Amino acid sequence: MTHAITSDLLAVAASIALEHWGIDGPVTRLPGENVNVCIGNAVLKIATEPQADIDLEETLSAALSLAGLPVPISMPSLAGDVCVQTDLGPARMLPLLPGRQWGELPDTSARLAAVGTLIATAHQALVAIDHPHARRTHAWDLARAGQHRCAVGLISSRTLRSAVDRALHMHAAVDLTSCPAGLLHGDVNDENVLFDGNMATGLLDLGDVLHGAFVQDIAIAIAYAIGHDETTLQDAASLVAAYDAIRPLELTEQQALFPLVMARLATSACIRAQRMADPDDATDGKSLQSTSEVLLGHIHMAPRDAELMLCSACTVHRGPGNDSDSMRSRRSSALGGALSLSYDEPLHIVAGRGQFLYASNGEPYLDLVNNVCHVGHCHEHVVRVIAEQAARLNTNTRYLHEHVLTLSRRLTETMPDPLSVCFFVNSGSEANELALRIAREATGAHDALVIDGAYHGNTSSCIAMSPYKFKGAGGSGCPDWVHVVPSPDIYRGAHNGTDAGDAYAVEVGRVAGEACAGGRSIAAFFAESLLSCGGQMPLPQNYLKAAFAHVRKAGGLCIADEVQVGFGRVGDAMWGFQLHDVVPDIVVLGKPMGNGHPIGAVVTTPAIAEAFANGGMEFFSTFGGNPVSCAAANAVLDVIEQEQLLARAARLGSHFKEELGSLKERHSIIGDVRGNGLFIGIELVCDRDTKVPADAQATFVVNAMRQRGVLLSTDGPLHNVIKVKPPMVLTEADIDMTIRMLDDVLRL
Repeated sequence: MTHAITSDLLAVAASIALEHWGIDGPVTRLPGENVNVCIGNAVLKIATEPQADIDLEETLSAALSLAGLPVPISMPSLAGDVCVQTDLGPARMLPLLPGRQWGELPDTSARLAAVGTLIATAHQALVAIDHPHARRTHAWDLARAGQHRCAVGLISSRTLRSAVDRALHMHAAVDLTSCPAGLLHGDVNDENVLFDGNMATGLLDLGDVLHGAFVQDIAIAIAYAIGHDETTLQDAASLVAAYDAIRPLELTEQQALFPLVMARLATSACIRAQRMADPDDATDGKSLQSTSEVLLGHIHMAPRDAELMLCSACTVHRGPGNDSDSMRSRRSSALGGALSLSYDEPLHIVAGRGQFLYASNGEPYLDLVNNVCHVGHCHEHVVRVIAEQAARLNTNTRYLHEHVLTLSRRLTETMPDPLSVCFFVNSGSEANELALRIAREATGAHDALVIDGAYHGNTSSCIAMSPYKFKGAGGSGCPDWVHVVPSPDIYRGAHNGTDAGDAYAVEVGRVAGEACAGGRSIAAFFAESLLSCGGQMPLPQNYLKAAFAHVRKAGGLCIADEVQVGFGRVGDAMWGFQLHDVVPDIVVLGKPMGNGHPIGAVVTTPAIAEAFANGGMEFFSTFGGNPVSCAAANAVLDVIEQEQLLARAARLGSHFKEELGSLKERHSIIGDVRGNGLFIGIELVCDRDTKVPADAQATFVVNAMRQRGVLLSTDGPLHNVIKVKPPMVLTEADIDMTIRMLDDVLRL
């Protein structure tokens, strides 16, 4: 329960003070959100929190006082009670400590250093205390600043909204679990620290105490410091240095500091915006404006630059990073010109965690295109399993080993009968190459059917059967053993009705028939279960079923390429082909299988595997199926199951497409939104009627989003499709932020 401070309430407070403590005198309201009333030389505090919170405050006040810190200690009532039950709630009387509030004074190096010393001393005094009720949270808990991302849309200013999004994005990318933790003050603001000259004479209000990373208290204090006139981040280094002199900051804390400072300001902006949106709340916009000015004045700093400003005087600190321009120059000569870089301004990525990549300047990027790190960059379980197995054994499959057998069983258990035999290689490209070899051996035929726009890998045979490559720059055209069937594109193609799947499948039969009539023989039909380079496109219903029938009639095998879309990305099934009620003869796996560790697989039937074995040439891959790679793949399956990533992909994919659909209503440049689960395509057009591809605009959007901290990419034969294929650990808040940013970019 909260109380508005009225004259009647002040009168009641005065009577409580007189009755229970015998204190009389002028009554004034003290600033802050709590009900604190100054009476004479004391402060009457009316608690709005439960008794357990009061007990926590009392315990910590005693500990801090014992350590020599200037904290107010509750005064016993006339009856000897520390806390008195009143009609307004539990009441305590605290002495009014001497000094002026920090926020009323100009910042000096000595005064800022005193704040740092005060915080460090408090942390040391509380480090041995682990009060059971301290494991709590509240609206201002900096560790949970992300809880306010849902309120960003309430901020009317697009500029401020963008800044708050960036701040909370930086916060989401911080790993506070790696930072030392203990009991915190929780709100070291400029009203809660008192000074006499440059000497701190009071640390007030333990109402927000909680357990968390120590660096949070420092960040809160800095957020208030830089809100003072003419106080800069460089000035705030005095606060950090003084803290570090008592309790040296670890590098992880230094890296987290600036994002936490920005997150505190963003939290304040969100809470103020929420209150202003409440017609029953009397909050005005002045505090929001003040917070906005500070946030906007600092938000565009690179985290690494801010860290250097704040922490250069720390006992241990990092120096300047590598020169990215120099690296780019060296790369062009060391790696060759055929290997391109992403984005107009290439990124120097130095770390990854979850759905985030981190650049050398400390900037976090939300990765929406990396479907290789399927369960998140550097997933703790996968990394640990790889390290443990690499430290024990890594060899080839000419020896018996349980990992490869376990992986084969677990994979085939997710597939329909009779798909039950596995061959392991190092990549999706090798898997497609092997699938072609198996199909040729099993059928005695030679040629392949492929879908227009498809990409199946970087080996010679895979390039030869990838229209995305052989029709593009530097391509040598379609070889005579490859036959291209039209893309089943219901947005741009000739067929878009309910029978589009059957109509496009007829084209498969036609091309196969023409090839056979010309003396060719069909060994296989390679089909991605959802087209990736072909434009992030789901296949129309009944297409695969009818197309497979035509291919089998021509004597060929049906191969499902799951390299891009497998392992639950589509949400409603583990494998994309399962959305179409078909059973391929061969399934090809790659990319996400090892979460970045190189491994791929071909899964087929016992009959086809036997036909391949009877061909006389042994299959062997030196590294395929090695214990470390198989351990990685088994760990990926662990995470998919334990974290229920299929259900997550279905839920988040539905939300993403719904929000993109809303964007489409507002922006005519979006011609189509399509996909399944977390495999989504956004096709941009100059005109919805003519469907002229907006390829230049798509490239602009991708680069503009990169500037805002979100990584996207373009794809499709016309290079006008923005693709979304993120790590499966994406969150709804990430999606909502992306939508807000796309909305802003599409207005430019």
